[in-house]
Amino acid sequence: SSGINAEYGGAGHESTKITKDYINNLSEAGGDYALVYTPCFYKGSMTVKAFLNHFTEIADTSPIPIILYNVPANTGLDLPVEAVVELANHNNIVGIKESGGNVVRIGAIAHKTQHKDFQILAGSASFMLASYSVGAVGTVAALANVMGDEVCKLHDMIHAGEDCLKLQHQLIAPNNAVTANFGVAGLKFVCDNVGLYGGPCRSPIQPLDSTQKRSLSAIMAEVGINCK
Repeated sequence: SSGINAEYGGAGHESTKITKDYINNLSEAGGDYALVYTPCFYKGSMTVKAFLNHFTEIADTSPIPIILYNVPANTGLDLPVEAVVELANHNNIVGIKESGGNVVRIGAIAHKTQHKDFQILAGSASFMLASYSVGAVGTVAALANVMGDEVCKLHDMIHAGEDCLKLQHQLIAPNNAVTANFGVAGLKFVCDNVGLYGGPCRSPIQPLDSTQKRSLSAIMAEVGINCK
């Protein structure tokens, strides 16, 4: 809502080399930032040292700034706070998208990086207010695809110090609906119903069945979005 336009893209992979290749492709396509999630297949080998080596090598060669991406619901692990704090010293690592919803963790990272050029972004509209209260400064939220005005309004209200608890509460159910509850298929379904292009799901993700569509439609109707 600041009026600054920047484009970012996901560029993570299990391999450091392939991640670097993805970032180069992203940069050549016009991307301004690379959002890089944690390698996770070999969880037992994903030590602090491994993460530091991986992200440092990526940042050393990346033509665009790196945003770390911690998404434990998908990867099954957290990027250790110790690693985040150390990586925040790199001049080409500018922030982290925190999608775990652990406000204690977000606060700890904010406290330990407060004197660095490093920003924390909440990874969900469900915990924006809580995240901002302990040091996050922005949000990357799936819900913004279909309720962008409301997500931006909450962002602005928080930064203005206005009472926004009611709005935060209103966003929780629809946010959960298009993320944890119905996932990518649910978000695509709602996009298709608000004049945007959601389109088909990429296999193996399956489209919603009729029962799921009715359930999701009922949730979205509570916030004024009508889905067929």
